[in-house]
Amino acid sequence: MLEITRPDSEESQSGAARVFTFFRDRLLSGDLKAGDRLLAERELALTLNVSRPVLREALRSLAMLGLLDIQHGRGAFVRSADASVLGQALTLCLAPEPNILDDVLQARIAIECQAIRLACERASERDLQAIAVTLDTLVDSLDDPEEGGEADYAFHLSIVKASGSASLMKIYEAISPLLMRSHVERRRDTFREPAITSGLVDAHRHVFLSLARRDPDAAEKSLRDHFAIGDELRRRNLISEYQPQRKRP
Repeated sequence: MLEITRPDSEESQSGAARVFTFFRDRLLSGDLKAGDRLLAERELALTLNVSRPVLREALRSLAMLGLLDIQHGRGAFVRSADASVLGQALTLCLAPEPNILDDVLQARIAIECQAIRLACERASERDLQAIAVTLDTLVDSLDDPEEGGEADYAFHLSIVKASGSASLMKIYEAISPLLMRSHVERRRDTFREPAITSGLVDAHRHVFLSLARRDPDAAEKSLRDHFAIGDELRRRNLISEYQPQRKRP
């Protein structure tokens, strides 16, 4: 059996924790910004009281998360966080959880409801035009679950972008792999039912119009009503799946 060797003593683990804490605290304080170079390896190891092998392992972990750019012969440089990389790590953490798509939906509702309220105040005309374009794409892709799911995701993502909140945007992008899967699976369940797809278009149109009118209460209500339709759809599909089929006389 192939074994992977790594520093795994308590001392190594606490040393790595010191490196991560140092990096996090310097980012929060503003002492480190994207493009800054970290201290030389020897100096940083002495500063943090960790061995150089432990330091290298910790820096490699930060690089794998897209937070550092390690350049041979030049040192380690701070990078802007890549939400797609962080999203992959978060997806790996969440994937084993039971009913993860339903659970992530609850996080999505919380993010989008706050985002749309902010968007009512902050969205520019360009933002509104971008949302309108995604709505048109959504309408044109009702008969394709893959394209339709992507269009649905793009519509909701454009609302979060319009909020002007970097924090909400980063969190939303981090769970985007799970969100995309959720959108596509929903479309596969509904794209052959015209009544449902028609209601889907109306729900998205109501969300957009309430946002364009810059009415945060109406916008949030429209969004919550839209999510409620999805909950009802999943409930009906579950009942249909397990309900005995009546035989024809």
